[in-house]
Amino acid sequence: MRLVDYLDKGASLGPDRPCLTADGRSRSYRDVRRLADRVAAALVARGVSPGASVAILSANDPDAFTCVFGISRAGAVWCPVNPRAEAPENRELLDLFDCSVLIFQSAFTDLVERIRGQLPKVATYVCLDGEVPWALGWERFLALGDGRQPVDAGYRDDLAMIVGTGGTTGRPKGVMLTGRNLETMTALTLMGYPFRGRPVYLALAPLTHAAGVLCFPVLAHGGEIVIMRTPDVHRFLALIPAHGVTHTFLPPTLIYMVLGAPELDRTELGSLQCFWYGAAPMSVARLREALSRIGPVMAQLFGQTEAPMMISMLPPAEHFRSDGTVAVGRLASAGRPAPLVTVGIMGPAGELLPAGERGEIVVRSSLVMAGYYKNPAATAEASRFGWHHTGDIGYLDDDGYLFIVDRAKDMIITGGFNVYSIEVEQALMQHPDVRDCAVLGLPDDKWGERVVAVVQAQPGRTVDRAALIAFVKERIGSVKAPKQVEIWDELPRSKVGKVIKPDIRTRLVASATGPGRHP
Repeated sequence: MRLVDYLDKGASLGPDRPCLTADGRSRSYRDVRRLADRVAAALVARGVSPGASVAILSANDPDAFTCVFGISRAGAVWCPVNPRAEAPENRELLDLFDCSVLIFQSAFTDLVERIRGQLPKVATYVCLDGEVPWALGWERFLALGDGRQPVDAGYRDDLAMIVGTGGTTGRPKGVMLTGRNLETMTALTLMGYPFRGRPVYLALAPLTHAAGVLCFPVLAHGGEIVIMRTPDVHRFLALIPAHGVTHTFLPPTLIYMVLGAPELDRTELGSLQCFWYGAAPMSVARLREALSRIGPVMAQLFGQTEAPMMISMLPPAEHFRSDGTVAVGRLASAGRPAPLVTVGIMGPAGELLPAGERGEIVVRSSLVMAGYYKNPAATAEASRFGWHHTGDIGYLDDDGYLFIVDRAKDMIITGGFNVYSIEVEQALMQHPDVRDCAVLGLPDDKWGERVVAVVQAQPGRTVDRAALIAFVKERIGSVKAPKQVEIWDELPRSKVGKVIKPDIRTRLVASATGPGRHP
């Protein structure tokens, strides 16, 4: 399916039903289709042909998201550009993706102004909500297609979107996702998680990432997408009962904020069927709290840009045993491999390892990307031995549950022992004074690497370093316990809420002789 086919499917189930809602105003499927068709016609009028790349730089916005379907109707390729990324990274991605059109919100005019002189391939700039001298205004852009024959490039199982991997670990790459990749993801979502009646999906997380592609299964059911323009945990909680929200997605860091909201326990959450969490490891202690206070609706998903969302899944029911008690041992897992996905654990020579042994998580599925755009070397590296390599270290247990223990690049070797940062982070997160944390290894003359923890305290609490180290030792032993603890007000995070360990490492190295060192 093309991306626009999900909109068309939803419209066939009720053209006058609400499709996109923001700021209390709903647009019907008929309205959204009409606007998407005008976008498609305007793109064609500007010379956009099937297969061309069109970028969108916007915060969560119904007009911007409607453009996704107009791009698809014209047979072009959607290139989401993250508004929280730095200007040089966005310039590099826009140039790499060969974008000929950039649609942007006026809030990002300064960012675009800084880089447009270095974007010779971009022929057309369109401002969604303002007047910019060097860009087409929204209404002027749409008028370009008025009076033309309806545009529909027809069914093409070709490239649907190119997504940047981000530049925190080197030069960014462009992940090529086809219609088939996203159709597989959608099918797995509908297969693996509860969907009763017409869903109502609340999108707080950026639509440029996981929150965006999760809209497609909702549209296929004729559901409503309630768009939050800016992150606000208190408003998020208010919107759930106000709209009868059935589905939503948040990364763990925002779920921790929800759990800290004083109004949570008095908010009516009975409409929820599925509260997805993912994009980063979640504390087992906080997950148990969420199951108790939010309800038996928590639903994990594990994927990556190259294999979107659904490599493995832990639906709400699998958080519990058959007798209704919490299946504590499963909560640290990423669930079981999705029905249309084969997962293996691979050793360094390409050998598949048995249950219980740790190695790199590898995947085979129509979920896996077509490759990296204009980067055959990186594509070949990621597909060694005929499997897609995730870069994550993990193992499968005897029941088929997948446990992720670290990113391959983050494993710490201290005193000759392998220490996996996620295991240490899980232990730290059990402490009541710890709100969030990150663990990594730094060079050490004695140990080779020492385990270092950077901790963010709960609001109004203080963390005693020595007591925290002792707390971790009691749970996972002295080898894995941090030898250095730093207390920071905030951890650096990416635009989707992931902790950026390279930034932490850089800061720690720069202040290696500072306070907080524990031999």
